[in-house]
Amino acid sequence: MKSHTLKVKENNLILFTSFILIAFYNTSLFENFFVDYTLNLTNIIYSISVALVLSSLLIIILSISCFKFTTKPVLILFFITSSVTSYFMNSYNIIIDADMIRNAFETSKDEALDLVSIKLLAYIFIFGLTPSFIIYKMKIQNSSFNKSFISKAKIISLSIVIITAQPLIFGKFYSSFIREHKSIRYYANPIITLYSSIKFINQKFKNTSGKIMHLTHTSDIPESDIDRELVILVVGETARADRFSLNGYTKITNPLLTKENVYSFNNVISCGTSTAISVPCMFSSLNANDFDVAEARNTENILDILKKVGVNILWRDNNSDSKGVALRVPFENFKTSEKNPNCDIECRDIGMLSGLPVYIENHKAGDILIILHQMGNHGPAYYKRYPPEFEKFTPACKTKQLEDCSLKEINNAYDNAILYTDFFLSNVIDFLKGYDNRFETSMIYISDHGESLGENGIFLHGLPNFMAPESQKKIPVIFWFGNNFEDINLSSLKENQMTSYSHDNLFHTILGIFEVDSNLYHKQKDMIDYTPLLRLSKKETEFY
Repeated sequence: MKSHTLKVKENNLILFTSFILIAFYNTSLFENFFVDYTLNLTNIIYSISVALVLSSLLIIILSISCFKFTTKPVLILFFITSSVTSYFMNSYNIIIDADMIRNAFETSKDEALDLVSIKLLAYIFIFGLTPSFIIYKMKIQNSSFNKSFISKAKIISLSIVIITAQPLIFGKFYSSFIREHKSIRYYANPIITLYSSIKFINQKFKNTSGKIMHLTHTSDIPESDIDRELVILVVGETARADRFSLNGYTKITNPLLTKENVYSFNNVISCGTSTAISVPCMFSSLNANDFDVAEARNTENILDILKKVGVNILWRDNNSDSKGVALRVPFENFKTSEKNPNCDIECRDIGMLSGLPVYIENHKAGDILIILHQMGNHGPAYYKRYPPEFEKFTPACKTKQLEDCSLKEINNAYDNAILYTDFFLSNVIDFLKGYDNRFETSMIYISDHGESLGENGIFLHGLPNFMAPESQKKIPVIFWFGNNFEDINLSSLKENQMTSYSHDNLFHTILGIFEVDSNLYHKQKDMIDYTPLLRLSKKETEFY
């Protein structure tokens, strides 16, 4: 019996694949196109022109990548990858840039599972595995090397002509499109994914020598500082400033912190819109505009400086990890019940306070900095970020498939997670109060980035800074100080709560709070204002 295996020429398969991928895997691209451009005949023609450019570009990429034995694996990889990226673009209106790919590689297993849904699996099956199976079963008719080379050269040449011709034919449109609508191009699937993957790999293997670049600085804690500091720095996750009732939100999401003497800053901008960027950036001496992940990972950060001057440092993590910040200081993972005593459907942030008295008692000399990295409001499974007793705002979305919930339900679940952070921070403060007679105690809370909750059809986070909405960048910062921190100008702190700051200020604020005398410290970037005379020892005060 004769086989009915479908036979196809390699170049025809490349052409067909390119047109299919651009036509059926770019819903978000064309939806965003017609958000910026009115739906009329002229703009429909422009959109077809863009599709031709992208198809031609993809034909060039595939023609270079596919040759005999590589053809099927390459095309299958493109279909499966495109099915996944298409799902996330269509469902959450996000883009797949190098930072998003970094997030995917650095996320934990539990966080990754939160993103898996029936709809995602359906996308992979229908748009990924089905065409991949068809390609796998095909018999590709290969020509001789010379014929194949000449044929591909013709296809590539024609594609180049098509790409070149479009700006010549529609010059006015492309001039505007390239200059003013850069964000639309980030939805080009799978071209942007390929570009971003190459960019990520380049960044990942940049400076892999393992050598740490030491900052040129002279840093020391003066002998006049005879008081020990005990500081807990809470690194929040996915919390946006406008969801804290301390900052004017109508829902009471901070009932416990409101009772404390805290200072809440509501005009702070994050370095990035993802944990993989913002966490290393906030601990780096580099400014956000100059920040580079690879450079930061291989350069001393604020923890290295504090360690050198004698500060005892402990990083406890209930998130994925420290993103390279705590590589050279003690690190404890609280994502498992082996360490964390407060675990139900997942391990809770409150568990990171367990055992801290032992750590403090074991360090009888020197200042102490404890970093607690929260799970916080990590989405899309906001309902998992808090115990049932914190479900105050109802109805709340009870699934990680946000498309199955109303905006009200999504926002309620998110706000319940903020309510749990309020409880956690209140407990951090209560813990510090127990050491108020022995240390200068303080708490700093700062989130890594914000979150989109359906505004303009956008969900989650991770958009590039230039196109990210304010909700993904405006973060909460909260200070609390114990009674022995007498040298802080509290009236100035209160007045500055609406002043514009960013993650860039944290580096200098931490140096200031530990009274580190360093040429890296810039007083004007410190969020806290101090009373100079009160920072002097009694012996030096007598001089005055």
